[in-house]
Amino acid sequence: MTSAAFNLCTLFFSSFVLFPLEQEYRLSLCGKLCYAIGGAPNQVAGSAAAFFLQIYLLDIAHITPFHASLVLFIGKASGAVTDPVAGFFISKSRWTKIGRLMPWMLACTPFTVVSYFFMWYLPPFVSGRVAWYLIFYCLFQALTTLFQVPYSALTMFLSTDQKERDSATAYRMTMEVLGTLIGAALQGQIVASAHVSHHCTVNPPVNTTDSWHATPSFPDPSDPLSHQVSAKVYMIAAGVIGGVYLLGIVILFLGVKEKDDPYALNSDRAIPFCKGLGLTMKHGPYVKLTASFLLISTAVQLEQSNFVLFCTHAADLRNHFQYLVVTILVSSAVSIPIWQKFLQRFGKKCTACGISWMIPFAVMLVTIPNLILAYFVAFVSGLSIAASLLLPWSMLPDVVDNFRLQNPHRKGHETIFYSSYVFFTKMSAGIGLGISAAGLEFTGYKPGICRQSDDVILTLKILIGAVPAILILVGLFILLFYPITEESRKETKLALEVLR
Repeated sequence: MTSAAFNLCTLFFSSFVLFPLEQEYRLSLCGKLCYAIGGAPNQVAGSAAAFFLQIYLLDIAHITPFHASLVLFIGKASGAVTDPVAGFFISKSRWTKIGRLMPWMLACTPFTVVSYFFMWYLPPFVSGRVAWYLIFYCLFQALTTLFQVPYSALTMFLSTDQKERDSATAYRMTMEVLGTLIGAALQGQIVASAHVSHHCTVNPPVNTTDSWHATPSFPDPSDPLSHQVSAKVYMIAAGVIGGVYLLGIVILFLGVKEKDDPYALNSDRAIPFCKGLGLTMKHGPYVKLTASFLLISTAVQLEQSNFVLFCTHAADLRNHFQYLVVTILVSSAVSIPIWQKFLQRFGKKCTACGISWMIPFAVMLVTIPNLILAYFVAFVSGLSIAASLLLPWSMLPDVVDNFRLQNPHRKGHETIFYSSYVFFTKMSAGIGLGISAAGLEFTGYKPGICRQSDDVILTLKILIGAVPAILILVGLFILLFYPITEESRKETKLALEVLR
């Protein structure tokens, strides 16, 4: 009798309370698309920088690998430091007619476009180039953070329904991968001429001499005209991507409506930032999720930043690298909806196994640099990268809901979670990029020559194969201890609806 009464009450609650609430917070297709498109420009620019900034600094700007490592590391670190600062000020900001998060995204976009353009500008002076690129890369990283923190936190203010948020996240990830594809394709096609030389043959003669090793693989800087052309194509690409930024923010502003925290009562008080940060760092599910994906994201970042260098110098694929990059990103974009269906059916932790697919194939490419194998590896790597992009942003709202259930009378914690998560992933990526560029410096990387030394080639193989494999395996091992399951997600959802 008691069981029957309980089932009757559950049915009543679901039919007359939960269903109307779910209808109220259901997102339209247009809203999901506009939200997804709004974040794509950041990925367009980030993709171009991830794949081409290191080789641009080395082969076009002619700064040493050590200085390039400083630019990459300090730039990423500046973006990481900006995350908690942005989270602090955003959590203190008041609600406006267009929301609490939207004003931040609108304000920082024009400055982001300017800093991005000058990041790819070749100044006429030589002695101060390192400072030039350091300043504008740091500005770009900081400004993209001021956009990314409120944009990612906006997921929690689109809907309270977990399925709707997961769906919006899938749309966002699909569009961001498409943005990554557009960025890499645009940049790759526009700047490919800057890295192709008719003096370098794909298969060098058997009696390789030092003179062939020293042959420039890009226009000689002593030839001002050819060097200016190489620099100009990068500026053209930067201008095109800057226009994409402006288009994206207009669509986001017109198509997305930010909603206030539906769980918060009028008497609820915002969590002080420092206290909220301390509670965040003690929240078990968040710590395990962050530790896992900061290792995985570092592995993906290493693959991206060194892939063009690997194809150019270690695999004799200099004429195919832009097409291999496009293959990776098309595979990622197409597979995101498939991964979304997979995680809905089998769970998010089970879906994480797909991230490991790239490991054996990347090792094969390093040991057997074959053209056909390279395209197959690019396809499989795209599948794994798609899973690594979708999962953390799909799992983080579950962590925020879990924290909300344990702290029901506090609000304003969403930006703390998102800003601190981006902080850790950027910091780990910056460390990885700094170490990889420093490794090239110590092994004797020389900008512009047709063939690098055996030590440099071995370093590139390690950065593409062994290091990402270890990071991914350790990250997935940590994820095994992540406590939020599909059953606990359903229980949390029901408890939060009761709270409302």
